[in-house]
Amino acid sequence: MQDALAIHRRLLAHQIHHEIVRLPRVLTCFDDLPKVLGVPARTCVGVSVFEATVRGVREPVAVIGSVATPPKPAGVSALLGAQRVKPASAFLVNAATDYAAGLVGPLLLPERLTVLIDQRLIDGTDPDEFVYTATGERSTVLRLRAIHLFALVDAKPVDLTGHGRIG
Repeated sequence: MQDALAIHRRLLAHQIHHEIVRLPRVLTCFDDLPKVLGVPARTCVGVSVFEATVRGVREPVAVIGSVATPPKPAGVSALLGAQRVKPASAFLVNAATDYAAGLVGPLLLPERLTVLIDQRLIDGTDPDEFVYTATGERSTVLRLRAIHLFALVDAKPVDLTGHGRIG
């Protein structure tokens, strides 16, 4: 499983200034970040994992977005042209991401996983602003500048408002 130490090592290798923040209380999922940290939800980045059925094949899809505007299954379905999209089970999240379900971070996701990033997150975040994201652990989060996060994630930017389609 991915954790704060693995993320820290990756960021050090890229010489990216960051902070692993120890939380005052544990997280149950990344949706709790704003409340636990006392920061605006728009500065908290989460990864939602869905199970998408496209042309009869089921596969996991990870979507990086703001906690303030989480991706909806209908938006992901329209984007992928999927017959069905639903939140992935905890077992599938763990297996597909190598993170604990509910605490998936946007860094170190497996190459085999389809990863999308909500264009609203990119457009709505000042590149120099600090953002917070899960580390896979309940007691820590990662704090780094948005520009560094966006540069490091291997994700396709997508319009989740229902106006575009990929595939």
